[in-house]
Amino acid sequence: MRWGRVLAGLLTTVLVTFIGFGVVVPIIPVLVVDDMGGSALGVGLAFAASGVATLLVRPYAGQLAQRYGSRTVMAGGCVLAALVGAAYALPAGVPGLVAVRLVMGVAEALVFTAGSVWIVAIAPEERRAEIVGYYGLAMWSGWTLGPLLALALMSNVDIKVIWMIAALAPLAGLAVLLALPPQPAAGGTVSRRLLPPTVLLPGAALALAAGGYAALTGFVALHLAARDVANGAAMLSFFAAAYVLVRVVAGRVPDRVGPRRVVALCGLAEAVGLTIITLAPGWWQAAVGAVIMGGGFTLLYPALALVVIRRSSPAERGAALGAYTSFWDLGLGASSLLLGAVALAGYAWVFALATVLALAASAIGHLATVDVSAERDSDHGRSVSHRSPG
Repeated sequence: MRWGRVLAGLLTTVLVTFIGFGVVVPIIPVLVVDDMGGSALGVGLAFAASGVATLLVRPYAGQLAQRYGSRTVMAGGCVLAALVGAAYALPAGVPGLVAVRLVMGVAEALVFTAGSVWIVAIAPEERRAEIVGYYGLAMWSGWTLGPLLALALMSNVDIKVIWMIAALAPLAGLAVLLALPPQPAAGGTVSRRLLPPTVLLPGAALALAAGGYAALTGFVALHLAARDVANGAAMLSFFAAAYVLVRVVAGRVPDRVGPRRVVALCGLAEAVGLTIITLAPGWWQAAVGAVIMGGGFTLLYPALALVVIRRSSPAERGAALGAYTSFWDLGLGASSLLLGAVALAGYAWVFALATVLALAASAIGHLATVDVSAERDSDHGRSVSHRSPG
């Protein structure tokens, strides 16, 4: 079927483009400190720059996709990403690197957000959460495979090879993208509102849930080491394995049973996993917590996205999807700072607070989904006709 071909092309484009984004991640700290004579602050600025740019640009990218068509906006993002990859090789120092990373954030927002608008447009209504979930998995796979590729290569090849991969990967994505039939502009009026009210509750739930991910990635190894438990970093692998497996096996659950129960249960599962990690006396107990956390966490994004899709008018859907994803960026950044401050009192308190945030995400997400199933049923006929916003 035609939409299946487009889906495969979009997943491939996002995967290879984000490999290009991710391949530079292990290189930047070495580049800043060793080659540019910078400090840890410079490393932080380089990473923060792309995150801030992505956060701010996503809603605009959604609007652009509706006005000019998703393929056009994604193609522009791929070209911009390729230029960023080439620009890493310029001898511009830390200020130049920060500027390049700002542009990278713009490229990331254009590619992912415009693609998400396209994904929603082609996905059958009864499989929207599943397809959105696969799309998000393609992005995270790119972020994972890119750094792994860099780590495998950086001790054996010149750094210019890494920059070449960062430049060529988005062009490979562009080639796949251009082979797809264009997604037309939405037509009609496209709202200028960047933060539709329908996004606020689902976005807030997603932002709160990001606290658990921030705790795990930033502090699990330190927390377990403080309890004389070695190899705590392996918890990330357990989390990732559960995240991928549940997303693939149970991706249609939000479509079948509705987002309300899924959001509530997933938030609770994240909280249970974090609680187990908080109290874990040993490695295996923490591993069980990481698996439970990853298995619950994975369906939150597509389930809450389904709420945003169903409640947003066609004129606002592009901006709504972009703004919704921006809440993840906002939540991850804010919770990282908050948890870093709490860590001064002890790493166990980091996971205790993350547990509270996950419970709050479950409660707010449950509130965000009130009556959404009834809305879906009453709007079924109309929503099918509005499946192509851009």
